[in-house]
Amino acid sequence: MEPDGQASFSVCKSFTPQEGRGTLYLVATPIGNLEDMTFRAVRTLKEADLIAAEDTRQTRKLLTHFEIATRLVSYHEHNKEASGPELVRLLLEGQSVALVSDAGLPAISDPGSELAAQAIAAGIAVVPVPGANAALSALIVSGLPTERFRFVGFLPREKKRLREELAGLAHAAETLLFYEAPHRIAATLAAMAEAWGGDRRVALVRELTKRHEEAGRGTLAQAIAHVAAHPPLGEYCIVVQGGASVASDDAAEAWWAELPLEEHVAAYERQGESRKDAMKRAANDLGVPKREVYNRLL
Repeated sequence: MEPDGQASFSVCKSFTPQEGRGTLYLVATPIGNLEDMTFRAVRTLKEADLIAAEDTRQTRKLLTHFEIATRLVSYHEHNKEASGPELVRLLLEGQSVALVSDAGLPAISDPGSELAAQAIAAGIAVVPVPGANAALSALIVSGLPTERFRFVGFLPREKKRLREELAGLAHAAETLLFYEAPHRIAATLAAMAEAWGGDRRVALVRELTKRHEEAGRGTLAQAIAHVAAHPPLGEYCIVVQGGASVASDDAAEAWWAELPLEEHVAAYERQGESRKDAMKRAANDLGVPKREVYNRLL
């Protein structure tokens, strides 16, 4: 009997599938340049019983280029609740499934994590087939520190949630990685500058591995001016310098001073703090007893 009735720690050795069951392969695809497709990825897609794709039309172009005739099915954000269990059923019957997104690694700002979790829960081997990734590619050419970084992905669209998210990241020490669409890049950069100041270093990286790939480097203020003068095209990776450690009460006050108490606490919760610990930190920021924060929120 395991302690407290818990199941034993599950170990998958060499990702070996159980007899009679298939394997779920998470296959990276190029983010632009088709030459970034790996030999292993091509072989895996050819040998799989079926390929589950975010956009079958986009994936079919890739398959045609590499002369891959494997059956193609749809798995995306809007049908995953129905498609996921069906794919798991096929895996349990012994079929192998290769999951791909439109570009890069599946499950990174794309569908896939739920299917992987469902397959693992069903005792199915889940195997990564590594390859291109836009965020990490942007990081290594940004000129910013790479020792520690945090992938944030797409920021919230709603203004209040966006402000809370950026406030919670204000003092994150690691380099920050974001994705953004061209029609929102100007607004996102402006929100970052408002939250963190215009002198934070940033790299704007777009069209990676494609003909018109480029990387712009400077401060947030300079990036805003650049985007205003050069209408943005293509999907962007935004790589932002991490915030310095809080050196004084004044530095800490810079991000939370104008926030309502609920948003102040929520910002810490978004960093992974429990509700109780988030309220304690807010109380410390404000220099008030913890009970006062509890009472005001109640």
